[in-house]
Amino acid sequence: MNTPVVPCVEAPGPAPLGSGASPTLGLAVSLGPEDLDAVMSIEPRAYPFPWSQGNVRDSLSAGHRARGLRDGEGRLLAYAIAMAGVGEWHLLNLTVAPEWQGRGLGQRLLEELVAHAVGDGSAQVWLEVRSSNERARRLYERHGFEAVGLRRRYYPAGPGRREDAVVMRRNLR
Repeated sequence: MNTPVVPCVEAPGPAPLGSGASPTLGLAVSLGPEDLDAVMSIEPRAYPFPWSQGNVRDSLSAGHRARGLRDGEGRLLAYAIAMAGVGEWHLLNLTVAPEWQGRGLGQRLLEELVAHAVGDGSAQVWLEVRSSNERARRLYERHGFEAVGLRRRYYPAGPGRREDAVVMRRNLR
């Protein structure tokens, strides 16, 4: 599916990009260690329990597949980090800046990862998502992911508390 990513006028947040929008908004670009500050400017605003700077740095330095969408001025709006396995991919982090959520950017990055996985012959894509994150779970379900398990007490949820992760998989064959 090739869905355009240009923000719609009805969406909340910043004004939509004009007709001169940068092609990077619709095209996922590679991220590397030099993008650490840009990722860290979004991560703590998007989650109550964000990845640490060390988690992001290690993922970018390890050569995991890190892709991002930028606006016409080069600002990072969304990113996805995935790790290759034997015949599969594991989506580790899919994040959209709060002011850009609801505009299809997460969907675009998810579609790009799945297309890459299909292209390299992978059999499946895996991910974990907070059991309380209904919005993300609906996105994944719309894109063919199914819940296949539960990781009890996987995510931090506050002092002395943990939240379950729903394990989801999309078969590609």
